[in-house]
Amino acid sequence: MNFPARVLIFVLLCAGVSACGRLPAGAPASNEIIDQVQEDNGEFALYLVNRAFLPTVSKWPATGKQERLSWIGSSRGARTQIIQPGDTLSLNIWDSGENSLLTTEGQRFVPLEEVKVSANGTVFVPYVGNVSVIGLTPDLAREQLQSDLEAIVPSVQVQLSMTEGGQNSVRLIGGVAAPGTYPMPDRNYTVRSLLSDGGGVSLTLNNPQIRLVRGNAIYGTSMEKLLDTPGYDTLLRGGDQVFVEEDNRYFLSFGATGEEDLHIFTKDQVSAMDAVSIIGGVNEARADPKGLLILREYPASAVAPGVRGPRNTRVVFSVDLTTFDGLFSARNFAVQPNDLVLATESPINDVLTISNVIGNFFGVFSAAGSI
Repeated sequence: MNFPARVLIFVLLCAGVSACGRLPAGAPASNEIIDQVQEDNGEFALYLVNRAFLPTVSKWPATGKQERLSWIGSSRGARTQIIQPGDTLSLNIWDSGENSLLTTEGQRFVPLEEVKVSANGTVFVPYVGNVSVIGLTPDLAREQLQSDLEAIVPSVQVQLSMTEGGQNSVRLIGGVAAPGTYPMPDRNYTVRSLLSDGGGVSLTLNNPQIRLVRGNAIYGTSMEKLLDTPGYDTLLRGGDQVFVEEDNRYFLSFGATGEEDLHIFTKDQVSAMDAVSIIGGVNEARADPKGLLILREYPASAVAPGVRGPRNTRVVFSVDLTTFDGLFSARNFAVQPNDLVLATESPINDVLTISNVIGNFFGVFSAAGSI
């Protein structure tokens, strides 16, 4: 499902919550939500986000859609290319001797153009036959061919150039200015070099993710890590396929926020303060700065005996943006994919209990997470 469709469904879900729960225009009040959760019978767990709590939550299992792909570390390759089946060689065979087997009168050299390396790694040369060149550099292949020809024509000299075939090329599939097939100039051709040759990553992609397909395996990382970490600039191999796609992780915003919507992650790690910026801040006239709530649902395994995790699968994190500790903690509290960021306001209509408010919000969270 595409992004606009998911946004529409989310908006409809939010409208459904408001209609079914008789939620008045706006958002619930933070103090009543916090009091209710603290008095609740264990249906939800509440945690205040502060400096003392950050080391604890950092040990808890990740939630939502996480990046599961590994990446290949960088290494150095040779500044030369090696010949593979499918490559094309062009030869100029020079012979200045009289009564040459190769040249005619007045002719100095014989061109052999577009000689394709066969599947078994050989090329056919007149008077010599099949010569194995697989795994040789162009310079070594030239020396090999000249040596074989010298047995027949002692004064021969050979020039050789190579055009890379499929096994010495890589494909840049999409997400860049100029996708296509790119020959590898040497064995030191890296992902960064390929992206540069392809005109760079499209500026329309949000937090672009790099994908490398090699054989039956797919490796992945973000453009942010690729640029910031020299060790991520991995060497390419012939036949590799590379494409760039947009980060599809998201979180939701609701209540007295600048924007009620579904928000794609703009970078690898999004903090609570980052999330406030992404959603356009909070409504100055309505929002309670003491009541920025983050709703998260953990898997059942996170509350299993012996696992460092929350007391309940359904968790409400409360962030107080009116204190220095709250502000600094918000910068270090990581928002997880599928989290619901809720900006509260005061007062709340008494006809709706706080449990129903949070229950309905978690219903929106769960339904949107399945989109």
